[in-house]
Amino acid sequence: MVVRKVGRYEIGRTIGEGTFAKVKFAQNTETGESVAMKVLDRSTIIKHKMVDQIKREISIMKLVRHPFVVRLHEVLASRSKIYIILEFITGGELFDKIVRHGRLSETESRRYFQQLIDGVDYCHSKRVYHRDLKPENLLLDSQGNLKISDFGLSALPSEGVSLLHTTCGTPNYVAPEVLSHKGYDGAVADIWSCGVILYVLMAGYLPFDEIDLTTLYSKIDKADFSCPSWFPVGAKSLIHRILDPNPDSRIRIEEIRSDEWFKKSYVPVRPVEDEDVNLDDVYAIFDDPEDQQPSEPSGNSDMGPLILNAFDLIILSQGLNLSALFDRGQENAEHQTRFVSRKPAKVVLSSMEVVAQSMGFKTHIRNYKMRVEGLSGNKNSHFSVMLEIYEVAPSFFMVDIQKASGDAVDYLKFYKNFCGKLEDIIWKPPISTTKTRSKTSRR
Repeated sequence: MVVRKVGRYEIGRTIGEGTFAKVKFAQNTETGESVAMKVLDRSTIIKHKMVDQIKREISIMKLVRHPFVVRLHEVLASRSKIYIILEFITGGELFDKIVRHGRLSETESRRYFQQLIDGVDYCHSKRVYHRDLKPENLLLDSQGNLKISDFGLSALPSEGVSLLHTTCGTPNYVAPEVLSHKGYDGAVADIWSCGVILYVLMAGYLPFDEIDLTTLYSKIDKADFSCPSWFPVGAKSLIHRILDPNPDSRIRIEEIRSDEWFKKSYVPVRPVEDEDVNLDDVYAIFDDPEDQQPSEPSGNSDMGPLILNAFDLIILSQGLNLSALFDRGQENAEHQTRFVSRKPAKVVLSSMEVVAQSMGFKTHIRNYKMRVEGLSGNKNSHFSVMLEIYEVAPSFFMVDIQKASGDAVDYLKFYKNFCGKLEDIIWKPPISTTKTRSKTSRR
């Protein structure tokens, strides 16, 4: 049998598979250490304009070296593949443990929560905000210690930027201010998610979990929940201070650490010694100019947003007037409308899902298509909309929105309200100064 090797790693079985990557079990031949090797196809990443997103995720994981965060060991590359070498975690997701056992004991819940707070606080000290904390993204190692994973939606804002604006995350765990579309503090929003996780650990179910999404978001906005009778007084008090709908008065991490219930049996973990984080290997992987041309399409349409060619653009824009892509009048929008975004396609899709659900609609997603459905404005007829993300140019994505069923007036109201809540991701073309001057000169 031929043993495949990459650098010092022997590659074994596939242990996971996603849209853009396979995860393989591998072993370091020098140390014998088991690792998880995430294998990405270089041409696919370039073709789908995901270079910046992958760079950011890798850079963030290199920054946050902490015992309760999944460790990134190194990044390797061949001419056709990128290999991300990660810590191999054997205990599965915390979510699976809750599903198997139901609610956990007070002691076990507190221990996981203490580890979560330690890991999240360290991320925040590096100005990294996770934005998708939930039991599915918390792994358990062989000793039963918690490991924060999946930084795909995390933010690393520039110096001087204090508020984030992109709506993303999983609705049941998202803080109310994230849904308000007015800007939010990433650290304070992460604390809310930690509070929801603590509640789930101790109760075995969610504090906010309504079938009707309008009711769900209303309850999140008001923090309308109650603790089960078996919650100890200390835990109940702490959860109410965390799930405070007002981000300004919500408890901060240093206050959580001072809480009497939290402090019981708490042994602060010692972070990995600060080390210089060198990102040269990350940039070198993507910066070879010979590799910047994408390969021919493989025929697999499930890999990302469809790429529009010139003929597609002409058909979609009703002739050669390409301005129709960006600014369609109401008379043309009765059944179909579009907008353009410069955000990554994954962020666009996540933002649209959260906004649609916050408006009280159900969503169904497959690849980069989303169906939105629910009751019309007068609540007496069914209403549904289809949305699809297309790539029109590097870093430019068009969202095509079509009414599938329901009244045209209801559709226009939906479109206006929906886009109003997505202003932070919608790109607006700059006003042409030449055009403005020519108008002025004609007066």
